[in-house]
Amino acid sequence: MPELTAEVERFSLVIAIGGMPIRVNTADPDFLALLEGRYSGFLGSSENAEVEFEVELVRPGFADPAAEVRVTHRMGRWSLTRGDFRAEWEPASRRGWIRQSANPYSIDAVLRIVHSLVLARQGGFLLHSASALRNGKAFLFAGVSGAGKTTISRLAPPDATLLTDEISYIRRHDAGYVAFGTPFTGELAKLGENVSAPLAALYLLAQGPENRIDPVAPGEAARSLLANVLFFAEDEELVRAAFHSAFEFVSRVPVSRLTFVPDARVWELIR
Repeated sequence: MPELTAEVERFSLVIAIGGMPIRVNTADPDFLALLEGRYSGFLGSSENAEVEFEVELVRPGFADPAAEVRVTHRMGRWSLTRGDFRAEWEPASRRGWIRQSANPYSIDAVLRIVHSLVLARQGGFLLHSASALRNGKAFLFAGVSGAGKTTISRLAPPDATLLTDEISYIRRHDAGYVAFGTPFTGELAKLGENVSAPLAALYLLAQGPENRIDPVAPGEAARSLLANVLFFAEDEELVRAAFHSAFEFVSRVPVSRLTFVPDARVWELIR
């Protein structure tokens, strides 16, 4: 008689960021618990996830840890690789797999990449910036490392809601844009709130001797925006889409340079 093999029990949860539910399936209950803690506040219950991943856990060090992220597209399938993970995703079937060690950093990177690919086709993007909600409106704060994203987040007044201090989630909506909270953290190591609001402005940060706001020309605004967009794909079509989205964005959303001193009074200018 053929040998019978026991069916491995699978555990799953839905991680909903930016209104997009992604189901993760694993055979390891400890890894599931780790994800539940990591994405607390962003767990959903949708039966119709837009993407579903089977996660296979392997020992650390199965690949070159110094390898860079590579995202390629071939015959309707995306391939995602880095030193600590390998993954594939087929948008048509909404399914994919991830091979990684039992840590949250690998799947975090996969989620960022997948969201960036989906958003690129919709005119949105992930942006290396802090963002906050105040008086029903969202504000972005972008800049190079050390420009003050974490500082501006720490200085936020009590009536402001932090969406993220690291990676902002921007969706195109009607004639404007909506910013969503994300669990992608920076130096504050604090999850953003899982809320959203219409986007009112993008501020390019610069620390200086005074608090002031200066207008930014559309060309400079688009270049600065593109410099902060998270984009991983080696795909000409998506590259063109990203450039188009950047110029469309700066034509619809005010972009200014915010020079500030590390003082909470800077928030008096943000409106």
